Amino acid sequence: MSGGMSATTTDPAPAVRSRSAIRSLLRLWPYVRAVRVRLGVSAVVGAGASCVALLIPLVLKWMVDGPVSEHDPAGVWLGGGLILLLGLLEALLFGIRRWLVARPLAGVEAAMRADLYRHLQRLPVEFHDRWASGQLLSRATMDLQILRMFLAFPLVFLVVNSVTVLIGFAILFAQSWLLGLVLLAPAVPLMIMCSVFETRYALAARRAQDQAGDLATLVEESVLGIRIIKAFGRHRSQARAFRAQTRGLWRTEMRKARLLSNIWAVIMTLPEVAIGAALVCGVLQVADGKLSAGTLVAFLSTALALRWPIESIGFLLAMSNEAATAADRYFEAMDTPEPDSTGNTGSTGNSSSTGSSSTAEGDASATDGAGAGRPSDGLRMHAVRFRYPDAPDAGPDLLKGIDLHISPGETMALVGATGSGKTTLTALLPRLHQATGGRITLDGADIADLPVKRLRELLAVAFEEPTLFSATVRENVAMGAGPEGADEADIVRALAVAQCGFVERLPQGLDTQVGEQGLSLSGGQRQRLALARAVVGRPRFLVLDDPLSALDVHTEALVEAALREVLADTTALVVAHRPSTVMLADRVALLEDGRIAAVGTHAELLRDSAVYRHLMSGADEEPGAEERTGEADEASAARERSDAR
Repeated sequence: MSGGMSATTTDPAPAVRSRSAIRSLLRLWPYVRAVRVRLGVSAVVGAGASCVALLIPLVLKWMVDGPVSEHDPAGVWLGGGLILLLGLLEALLFGIRRWLVARPLAGVEAAMRADLYRHLQRLPVEFHDRWASGQLLSRATMDLQILRMFLAFPLVFLVVNSVTVLIGFAILFAQSWLLGLVLLAPAVPLMIMCSVFETRYALAARRAQDQAGDLATLVEESVLGIRIIKAFGRHRSQARAFRAQTRGLWRTEMRKARLLSNIWAVIMTLPEVAIGAALVCGVLQVADGKLSAGTLVAFLSTALALRWPIESIGFLLAMSNEAATAADRYFEAMDTPEPDSTGNTGSTGNSSSTGSSSTAEGDASATDGAGAGRPSDGLRMHAVRFRYPDAPDAGPDLLKGIDLHISPGETMALVGATGSGKTTLTALLPRLHQATGGRITLDGADIADLPVKRLRELLAVAFEEPTLFSATVRENVAMGAGPEGADEADIVRALAVAQCGFVERLPQGLDTQVGEQGLSLSGGQRQRLALARAVVGRPRFLVLDDPLSALDVHTEALVEAALREVLADTTALVVAHRPSTVMLADRVALLEDGRIAAVGTHAELLRDSAVYRHLMSGADEEPGAEERTGEADEASAARERSDAR
C-alpha cells in the first residue's frame, strides 16, 4: 500500500486451513453445555411446530374427500377452523422456541467474550506484538455474533428441518409411494452440489472474516493516528488504502453471494421441477381413478410445506460454515498457551484460573518467607540473554550476556546507543518478555520463580511511551498501586513527586476524564501521570525508561528533585539519554553490543569511555579526539556534579 499506513494482516493464524466444520463447531460444547436443556427443548418445540404444519395437508385431504365432495358447508367451516387453530398453534410454538434460546445464548456470547478478554490480558507481550489489534477485535465482536446466531438459528433448524423432512417424506410415501419417489429423485444431485458448495463457501467465509479484521485494524490505526495523518497530509493515501481494503472485502463478499445464489438456484429449481413432475403424475393417476383428489391435494400441500426445509439447506449450510470459521478464529487466540502463576508458558486459554491463582498466593507466601530470612541483595542480572521469537535463527542475540548488580537502595542509570536493547532489558524485569538465558534476581529471588502477582507488587515500571486509559486521573494513577488500591494521600503524594500540579487546573481535578490514550493532555502531562502511576505503590524496585524525555528543562529539574527523595528508598534502574537524567543515579551502566561494557560513576565513565563521552555529548567524535576532549569532559562533569548538589 503506497503512501499510507501499513494495513497488511499481522494475524499469524493461517487464512485457510484444512479442517472439519463439525469438529470446529463441536469445540463450542463447553460453552453450550450450560444451556443444552433449553436448546434441546427449543429443538423439540420447533420440530413440534413443523409437525403441526404437516397436519394441515391432512386436514385438507379430509375436507376435499369429505365435506367438499359431499357439499357439506358445516364440514368446510369445521375444516377451516381446524386449519386456523393449527396455524395459530404453529406460530405459538415458534414464538416459544425463540423465547427459550434468546437470553441463554446472549449469555453464552457474553461468557465467550469474557473468556477471550481475560485470556488476552494474560497472554505475554510477544503474542500482542504478533497479532493485529483489529484481528483480535473482530474475533471478540463479529465472530462471536456469528456464533450466537448459529446457535440460535442454524443449529436448531438443522435438527428441526431434518426431522420435518423425514416425517414429511414418510407422510408423502404413505399417500403415494410413486409420487414420493418422483420428489426424492433430486436428493442425490442436491447432496453433491451441497458438498461442493460447503468447501468453496468455507474458504470464502474465512477470507472475508480475516479481511474484516484487517479493515478494523486500519480504521483503528487511522483513528489513533489522526494527528499524524493530518499533520503530514496523508488523508488521501489513507483513503486509498481504506478503499483498497474495502474493495477486497467487497469482492470476497460478492464471491460468497455468488456461491450462495448458485446453490439457492439449484436447491429451489430441482424441488420445483420435482413437484411439477409429481403434479403431472398425480393428475394422471386421479384421472385414471388410482388416486383421490383429496390425496393429491394433501400430497402437493405436504410437498409445498417441505419446500422451506429443503430450500433452507443452502442458507443453513452457509451460516454453519461461517460459524465454523468464526469458531476457528476464536479458538486460534484461545489456544495460545498463557503463562502459569510463575509466568512460564504452559496452560491454555480454556483452563480454569482458580487453581493457578490459589497456587500463586501460596507461592507468594513462600517467597516472602524465604526473602525475610535472606539479607537484601538488590537487583542482580547474571548472564542474561534475549532474542525475539521471530528473530532469524542465524542472527545474534539482542542481549548477549548481561551481568549487572544494583545494590539495595542504589539507583543505576542505563545508557546506550539507540537500538542497543535498553528498553528490551527493562521489559525483562517485570517479565513482559521472558529472558532466553541467564537469571534475574530481586533480593536473591529468581524472578522466573516468583508468581507474577508478587513480582508486580515488588517492581513498578514507567515506560517510555506513557500510555493512559479512558478513565479519570485518579483511576489512572491508582492503577499502579495494585489490586489493593491507593488512598487519597498516596495519590496526592505520587502526583507531587511527578510534579502534576496541572491536575488541580483540570475541570474536575482528580476526577477528570483524560480521554482515549490520554490524548486530551500534552505529552509531558501524560509522562508525568505515568511516572506518578509508577511511584504511587512505593515499590521496592523501580524501573524508569527515559521518564523525563517529554519535559521542559524547568519541569525536569523539579521532577528530578522530587524523584531523588523517592529513589533514596528504592532500588532503581533508570534508562537515560541525557546527562541531567544520569545525574539522578549513583552509578551508570553502559550497554554496548548486547553487553554491559562499563559500570561506574558519571565522572569515571566520562574519563575512561570514549563511547560514553560520545553518547553524553550528542556529537560525532572524531578518531583520536579523546585526549583533546578529556579535560573538557572532566570539567563538564565537575560542573554537573556541582549543579546537582
